[in-house]
Amino acid sequence: MGKTTDIYDLRGLNCPLPVLKAKRRLADMSSGELLWLETTDPLAVIDIPAFCQEAGHRLIETTAVSGCHRFLVERGS
Repeated sequence: MGKTTDIYDLRGLNCPLPVLKAKRRLADMSSGELLWLETTDPLAVIDIPAFCQEAGHRLIETTAVSGCHRFLVERGS
């Protein structure tokens, strides 16, 4: 497993922006690198896992923290 880079703050953005921005950010990363996505969009709990599965990234962890959700994603190959 790669190194956790940071938390990508996507709070306040609504569908489809969290997924689009996550896609762009992950495209600039190396395979195996980790990124936390933090979002307040209620649909993200459906959209982020679906995006990871379709794009070949691995969703490692999902957690709820103070009014938002965090998703730990490992960049796929």
